[in-house]
Amino acid sequence: MSTELSQRLVQLFRWSDPGPESSHLVSDISGWWRDPYVLTEIGPALVAPFRAAAPTVVVSPAVTGLLLGPLAATALGVGFVPAHKPADGRQPPGPTTWAQSTPDFRGRRITLGVRDRHLGPGDRVLVVDDWLATGAQVRALYQLCAARGAETVGTAVVVTDCPPQVNAELRVRALLDADRLGS
Repeated sequence: MSTELSQRLVQLFRWSDPGPESSHLVSDISGWWRDPYVLTEIGPALVAPFRAAAPTVVVSPAVTGLLLGPLAATALGVGFVPAHKPADGRQPPGPTTWAQSTPDFRGRRITLGVRDRHLGPGDRVLVVDDWLATGAQVRALYQLCAARGAETVGTAVVVTDCPPQVNAELRVRALLDADRLGS
């Protein structure tokens, strides 16, 4: 990744305090989407460590993954498969394979689903997301891929904030470590 992209990601990031009812700060990555340089460079930077693994598809969870996933897929010249979350009120049409995550950093179990016709045997999947804290959602996506007969080649994220053993287990390559963003 270029030094300029790294610097812009840090400069455009903000922590936000949602108010007294919240026990933690919330990451605000909206500045990333406003910057044309970041939009141009983030997809290629995310996929660079995985090119030799020859992914055939990118899978990303809603919501931020729906922005990053297509940028990564375009950089690889492959297709994109969104992982839906039924809690958002939109059910994907047709047969769908579902998995539930272990508790995430807030203690929630997230249900994720991919449409069966878009993922199957022979697919080599690169999972892409914005932030990795516990790995719970990524593990659920790995389960979905295995259930569909697809092979995961690794996980590309913008920010990692999890222990080294989780990064190793999920074959994570991150553009930034959360320590660079303060708190």
